[in-house]
Amino acid sequence: MSGSYISVVGAGEADEALYEKAREVGRLVAERGGVVVCGGLSGVMEAAARGASEAGGVAIGILPDGDRRRANQYLSYSVAAGIGEARNLAVVCSGDAVVAVGGEYGTLSEIGFAKKVGRPVVALSSWELGEHVISASSPEEAVATAFEAVRR
Repeated sequence: MSGSYISVVGAGEADEALYEKAREVGRLVAERGGVVVCGGLSGVMEAAARGASEAGGVAIGILPDGDRRRANQYLSYSVAAGIGEARNLAVVCSGDAVVAVGGEYGTLSEIGFAKKVGRPVVALSSWELGEHVISASSPEEAVATAFEAVRR
């Protein structure tokens, strides 16, 4: 579904394997005509924005503080929200679906917010929460599942 916004959430620090998964998610979203929304900083957020950017797509970062200079270099647009971790809600509400790649407690909060506001969540090497998330085993499956969830 072209024009969909897919929020990609995950930790601000990512090892090489997780970084590459998130980068691939960003690329695949862009190749489908979607827009990547993320937290705008490093780690999974940077990787997803980088993948989208390298594929000629758009990546929007919603930053926790008021300093746009902290944004990663791959964003097309950044929003200096100035609301700290509460920006996690803005990140998930901005997407039509959420793909969680890895992550720690900040990611868990984003999954919780996504469920609270009715966004489907796809977990890739992330929190296993039973029926509350859809587990994916690859970036391709995660993105295909997210776009399918948006269509429903």
